[in-house]
This record gives sequence, structure tokens and C-alpha cells, in this order.
Amino acid sequence: MTRKNALLSVYHKDGIVDFAQALVELGWTIYASGGTAKALIDKGVPVTVVSTLVGGEAILNHRVVTLSREVHAGLLACDCDIAELESLGIPWLDLVCVDLYPLEAEIARPGSTPESIIEKTDIGGPTMLRSAAKGRRIVISDPGDRDLVISWLRGKASISEDELRETLAAKAEFVVAHYALTSAAQISSDGYFGFLGQKVEDCKYGENPWQTPAALYSNRPDDPLSLEKFEVLEGTDRSFINWTDVDRLLQTMTHIAAGCDLNCGEVPQIALGAKHGNCCGASVVTHNNCRGGETALKCMLDGDLRAIFGGSVMVNFTVDEIVAETLMTWEMEGDKRRILDLVVAPAFTIMAIEILKRRGDKCRLLVNPALAMLDRNSLDTAIRFRYVRGGFLTQPNYFFVLDLEDPDIQRFEGRSLPSQIRSLNVVLAWAIGSTSNSNTITLVNNGMLIANGTGQQDRASCCELAGMKADLAGLETKGAVAYSDSFFPFTDGPETLALAEIALILATSGSVNDQLIKDKCQELGIALLMIPDKKGRGFYGH
Repeated sequence: MTRKNALLSVYHKDGIVDFAQALVELGWTIYASGGTAKALIDKGVPVTVVSTLVGGEAILNHRVVTLSREVHAGLLACDCDIAELESLGIPWLDLVCVDLYPLEAEIARPGSTPESIIEKTDIGGPTMLRSAAKGRRIVISDPGDRDLVISWLRGKASISEDELRETLAAKAEFVVAHYALTSAAQISSDGYFGFLGQKVEDCKYGENPWQTPAALYSNRPDDPLSLEKFEVLEGTDRSFINWTDVDRLLQTMTHIAAGCDLNCGEVPQIALGAKHGNCCGASVVTHNNCRGGETALKCMLDGDLRAIFGGSVMVNFTVDEIVAETLMTWEMEGDKRRILDLVVAPAFTIMAIEILKRRGDKCRLLVNPALAMLDRNSLDTAIRFRYVRGGFLTQPNYFFVLDLEDPDIQRFEGRSLPSQIRSLNVVLAWAIGSTSNSNTITLVNNGMLIANGTGQQDRASCCELAGMKADLAGLETKGAVAYSDSFFPFTDGPETLALAEIALILATSGSVNDQLIKDKCQELGIALLMIPDKKGRGFYGH
């Protein structure tokens, strides 16, 4: 049963007048503090200033207003406390609407100081939210929940009272926990670190069917490429691996986009195919090709027709009927159709969805329009973390972008290649290799991935694996670009690549044998680009 007294105290005043007016129309008494009270009074909303409730004015330059026993007694009282509240003249507060001082924004603001950060550290707000959550009041910590509460109070929301109160209490505790964690990290200069998230989807299972439950949580809803922003158009529940594949494909896709934007002045049409997190096919086609999407997909599939079976595909262009049919039938025998687990795109036509549907809804189709607007600013820059036994590791994200004009790149000419094709191939090889499990040697020719030799314990084996995969796929390695995600410790790697007639190698410098590598490439006629290992090493996914 609701007791119609509400306490409103918000930093951002947008929408608060409409919310308060709706409460008044429903017969509620409004208590408000400071600026919130003034904003409501100015618009003619009847308000009781909270300082009258606590028996005095705000003190300490308005830093202490709601931190009083009267406010918290009104939030924490149980039914058995009604008589005591009445004897003390304290109203039962059944609804609290609070948003907090913008601490994160102040920490991030250029020119912020320790004093300004302290000033924007809210104490009364989090305390009210926690008291209201413990007292199972209707507690609104997110402005987006105001409409739901008004709808429920009007009897128009299909949610029970207990569910409403429990859901809002949990969110309030989450908001306060995030706020406190932000403050702890700032005060300690990241001596304390943690992460919180909101569940957005239960996964079908984890990496294996016996690993349940598994779930996707969100903690960056402002990111247009956050996984929660990928809408499911078709298909059964996503598994843990589906989402890790999307994340890995996004790393590669955004690195290609950033590298091409920086070095070539445009983001081409990109088609990626992956298996177990690593690209098995990739292709880029410039926009002057009228059927660029179809061409990109054919080249991507040709990269490894065997590995793409049951794999995941991501593109940055609309999937129409022709593109969908290409995905299903290119280089398939007779009337057989390709089996895919996941297709991700900025848009699908209705006919394309019908073509890509798989019996049992086993082909998941995900859409996110942000994929069509990638550029050099699309990389994920959030801190990355990884569970290890007894704790977790953190590191900056993978946001290095290869700049072929970087003065730190050493250049040793070999066979000549058209500079435009060389740039595109080098960028594509780097973007794929640096987002594949190290150690990696990546081979690219004519704007397509022809082999990705990933995850080997020694670099020479990566070279051998890449050459073998290209041979198995029947792809031409002569004149191709090879990317190595770190330096070559010995000459056996370049010697293996020379057998495949590779024209250019991009690697890092930092080995005691760098000069031997340079001399060997010169002897073999292979052009060599070397960027310092400390700057451009591309290890990923250890």
C-alpha cells in the first residue's frame, strides 16, 4: 500500500516538473530540497521544502540538507513504526526520486581539481537512495524510470508492486555501487578498480553446453557499438561464443576501418569471416565498385571455404538479396547451401532475412546501423580486464593504429609494388593480424586475406602454417603482403615467406638479430617495413 509522500532531489532538472506535477495530480505530497524545490515552485507545483521537515535550514553551504534522522526515519520505518513516526511528526516517505552529482563528468573534465571533484562527490543522494532501497520504497535513481512509475501508479503498468519495488531498489544499489567505485578509483589513483554491469541477455550456454548459466552484461550503454546495441532479427538464443565472436569481429572490423581511414582516406566495404575468434576470410573493396558488397563477400569466402563452414560473418554494408544469396551459395556444389552460425550487418532487407534463415532458427542475424559509420574514431578505448585465479588483470585496450607515414617506420625496398595497393594490403594485413591470437603471420593479396597463420608457439611455424593454408585454398601468394605481429628472432621466417614469393613484410624491430633480418630480406628481394616493437607490436588474445 502506498503512502503518498514523495521526496525529490535531483541535480539535473530536465523533466522533473512534469514528473512532480503528475504526482500531485495523483494526490501525492511533494517534499523537495534546494534547487529542486525552487524549480518546482517556479512552475507552480505545490512543494514542501525539506528543510521544514528537518527542523532547520541547509547548513555548511548546502552540503548538509537531507542527512537528517527525520528524512531517513521516513525512509526506513516499517509498519510497526507508524505510531512512533506520528508522535515525532515525521511523514512516511514512500517515493524518492534522486539523481547524483555528476562525479564522473567532473573527474573527466579538463581543468578539474581535487577540490572541484570533492565538491561534486554526492553524499546525501547516495545515502537517500540506499535508505529508500533498504526500506523498499519506490526509489527512482534513473530518470528513465519516472514514466514507468507514473504509469504503475495510474494502474497502467503490468508489473506487480513487489516486483516494481524490488527492481527499483536493486537499480538504486547498483547506481550507488558504481558511484562509490568511481570515487574509490579516483581517490586511490586506480589503486582500487572494479567493474559492474547490468544483465541484458541470458546466453544459451557458455563456451560448452555444460557451462550454464551464462549471460551478457552491459556497462557501456553510451557506446553505439556496445554488444547490447546489436538487435536480433532472426535466430535462436545467442551463446557465449556468439557474443565473443561478435566482439572479436568488431575489433578487427574497427581496426580495418581506422587504418583505412587514416592511410587511404576512406573506409571501404569490408567483409569478415571468422572461426573461433580469428579471421579465416576478409576482404575490402572500394566504394567505386557498384557491386562492392557482393565482390567483398566472394573474396572473403574464397579466403578459406573450408573454415567458414559454421562460422560467423560481419560486414559494414547492407545485406540485400544478392549479398545473402552469395553468402549461401558461392562456390557451393549443386544446390547445397552454406551453413553459418552468425551474420552481422548494419541492415538486412526482408528478402535477405528469408534467404539467410536456417532450419531451426540456428543462423542468428544481428543488426547495428553503427557498423555503416565506422572511421578512425570507432576503436574501443575502454580498459580491458581478464579474470585470473584469485583476481583479474587490466590493460589499456587495443587502440594502436598503424600510420604508414610514421617516421619511426624503417623502410627497406625490395620488389616494387603499386603504392596504393601496397598501402591497402599492408593496412588490411596489420588490422587482421593484430586482432588475431598471437603468434600470427597474416598474408594479404589484392585486398583479401589469403591466409592467417595464428596461435603458434614459434614464428617460423606461423609462416609455414600461413603458406600451407594459402596452398590448400588454392590462393596466389606471389606478390602478397605478410604481417608479423612481432619481430623475427631468426631468418627462418622470412626464408619461408620467400618460398611463397611474398613481396613485402611488415614486422616490428627489437630483436638482437634485426640486422640479420634486414640483410636476409634484401638478399631475398623482399621489401621490409619495421616499426619498433615497443610501439607497434600486435600481440592479441593470449
